[in-house]
Amino acid sequence: MLNSALVCLFVCLCDQCSGEVRIAHSLHTKEEEFVVKRRETVFQSLQKLNIPCSQNKVPHIALLSSGGGQRAMVGLLGSLVQLDEVGLLDCILYLSGVSGSTWCMASLYQEPDWSTKLETVKDRIIKKLSGPGVSWGDAIAKLKKYYNGKDFFSLTDVWAAMVVTTYMKEIDEHTLTDKWSQLGKDPFPIYTVTDKQSKQEEGGDPWFEITPHEAGYSLTGAFVDTSSFGSQFDNGSKKKQQPEMDMLYLQALCGGALAGEDSKELIWGKIQDFLNHSRPTKEMNMFEEMKEDPNSPPVEKCYQVLKDLVDMNLCVLNVKDPSALDQTIRKTLNDLAGGKSQLIFPTEKLNVADKEAAKLYMKQYTEDVCNYLSQFSLGPLDIFLSTCRCVAQWIWGRNYNFLHRMTDETLPSALLKTEMRDFEDAGLLLNSPYISVLRKERNIDLIISLDFSEGDPFMTVREAAEKCKKLNIPFPEVNIPSEDLKKPKDFYVFKGQNTPTVIHIPLFNVVNCGDEVEAWRNKYRTFQGPYSAEMITDLMEVAGKNISNNREKLKEQIAAVVG
Repeated sequence: MLNSALVCLFVCLCDQCSGEVRIAHSLHTKEEEFVVKRRETVFQSLQKLNIPCSQNKVPHIALLSSGGGQRAMVGLLGSLVQLDEVGLLDCILYLSGVSGSTWCMASLYQEPDWSTKLETVKDRIIKKLSGPGVSWGDAIAKLKKYYNGKDFFSLTDVWAAMVVTTYMKEIDEHTLTDKWSQLGKDPFPIYTVTDKQSKQEEGGDPWFEITPHEAGYSLTGAFVDTSSFGSQFDNGSKKKQQPEMDMLYLQALCGGALAGEDSKELIWGKIQDFLNHSRPTKEMNMFEEMKEDPNSPPVEKCYQVLKDLVDMNLCVLNVKDPSALDQTIRKTLNDLAGGKSQLIFPTEKLNVADKEAAKLYMKQYTEDVCNYLSQFSLGPLDIFLSTCRCVAQWIWGRNYNFLHRMTDETLPSALLKTEMRDFEDAGLLLNSPYISVLRKERNIDLIISLDFSEGDPFMTVREAAEKCKKLNIPFPEVNIPSEDLKKPKDFYVFKGQNTPTVIHIPLFNVVNCGDEVEAWRNKYRTFQGPYSAEMITDLMEVAGKNISNNREKLKEQIAAVVG
């Protein structure tokens, strides 16, 4: 008769084969197999570096990259190129990113075994980033594909088609799982997001990771095959398969910190641009399709209501009087109803000076206008109607909850109740992916943390120490000399008893920037348009210096964890 341990192992293995929910504090078997192979690569790399190490003492080294929009993407690329140049890239077991860093990761892992030909891959990425953007027609067609292809539509789909494409200059429709089948010689990638509801719930687990094999809650130990993430589950069994998310959507899911509440003006502006370009776009065939539908209301009137609604939201955000647009919207809707419209949205005068009241007013106003229009058959215009509703309700990363109605007592009850969960950029909680790599079963010995944050260059490592203390995760004490707060150096080491060693490397510092740290920070802001080719080259060089200048220190710390 099998004992309980063997039963648990049998169930665990079956879950990994079947794509059902896996509840276990262990690595996926395919990740374990990868680690065994990658350790051999690390061992050979240590031999070349003349770092004494036996095969059973190979250290587990994780390279962490913070968020920071395109600054983080380019900074990570420059750092990896230099790690390769100084012979340290093959020492890395895990590569984990947050927000903008995941944009770089997605570009790298497009290429099979990118770490063996990084110079060529780097040139390809720079050429892409410096090249022409995605056309409006292609972006709108992609948005339409997202809208029609799955059960939940959220601002993450909009962000992917409208914003990520402007930075990445491509629509990457590969999936994480199909690309990984071609790979094998690179560090193991871990993408990170957070469960938005869990940030607000008592007893929730906000830390969520996505790897080539599975997606799930890092601390809870609840996972599902990556290809099934977003599919509908009930009590641990899959009921309805959704398409696997593509890399463009994954980049939007991970890299949406730009889309904080303060960025509504940016989003409404993008929707305005899309509406302005949708009319002549052949790919959408918007007006032709609607004219063919006998149940459609007058096309131009519906289109104009949506345009006016977007303009009204922008008007209020810019503290301008929107009354003329309000009157136009009401009149048009009344005309659509044949003069018998019973408008239910707010009628009181809007005070734009009271920003909080104006925000609530426009939320209700937008929802009511969208609800009113939804009674009509709008055809392709439904995409923009749903987009406006998503902005009003601020819905991001909505997907089915694969833990819905499970009865496992080891799971937090807060994760089991709702049929859907909302996921967002992990940088909004902790702008570096410490929690994912610090899972006990990953046995990390050394963390090399590249910090591309805007503002305080030590916030990520300090917050990681605080959160790990609360979660009882071993982490060294972090003490920063007061004189370094405004003038950071380029290399910090934190050690503790029975904790991993943490190396912290701020992007802009007094070593690579001299007295011009602030000037570099001002040149590369998080909220700015795509970088020029010259800006990309300069930033890669500055980030690379943090590695090349510290090659011996990095070797010293690697040797120390081996010893």
